[in-house]
Amino acid sequence: MNNEDMLARLVAQAAGEGCDLTTLRAVVEEASELGANRVLARIGLGDDRAHEDLDELRELLGAWRAAKASAWKAAVEWIVRLVLALLLIGIAVRLDVPGLLK
Repeated sequence: MNNEDMLARLVAQAAGEGCDLTTLRAVVEEASELGANRVLARIGLGDDRAHEDLDELRELLGAWRAAKASAWKAAVEWIVRLVLALLLIGIAVRLDVPGLLK
């Protein structure tokens, strides 16, 4: 028996006998599971390899985050080096180091 049949039976039971709390919970649970399975199937994650696909996506996302952090770190390091080099050049010009070397 699949989820759709189970849900149909539960709804029929609720309509015929009245709806107690247990039947209502069962209807909600079956409807939720059926809806979740439909959504997973629509986005392509309804097969047996879905878990592997999600693991690969997590690895790819982790690698992307690490690369992004590394790129930002490298960019900041280069900016700091550039600022320090400009500062040294400014100090050298201010102290007239080129004139002292003549």
